[in-house]
Amino acid sequence: MLTEFGKIFIFIILALVFVIITLFVNKLLRPDRPTFEKQKVYECGENPEGSPWIKFNIRFYVVALIFLIFDVEVVLLFPWALTYKEYGLYGFLVGIIFLLVLGLGMAYEWRKGDLEWARPTPKPPILDDILRKEVNN
Repeated sequence: MLTEFGKIFIFIILALVFVIITLFVNKLLRPDRPTFEKQKVYECGENPEGSPWIKFNIRFYVVALIFLIFDVEVVLLFPWALTYKEYGLYGFLVGIIFLLVLGLGMAYEWRKGDLEWARPTPKPPILDDILRKEVNN
């Protein structure tokens, strides 16, 4: 007799076998005619310019992640705003605490400078300048 975990394990095994068989049959049946046009990088219908392997500024990812984090948290405020009266003072205080934590997170990101789009580039120290300063002192 199978336990519930055994049934789940069999289901997972069958799902994996189904996926593998489907991919194998797909590879056998599909035509394989690569062309130069098919292997080009696709950029929304525009012809690509330059190499796709460029250094991309990490600030874009940081701003996108911050947006996603705060966007999801703000979406959670809508159900609270509609139902906090049903829970009385406790529901109101929980929402206020949530807003305070959200505000602290936003203030931290602001203070850290991650919301600034154009940061000044850091100037690394040059060994000759450091040695000249030490000799002059």
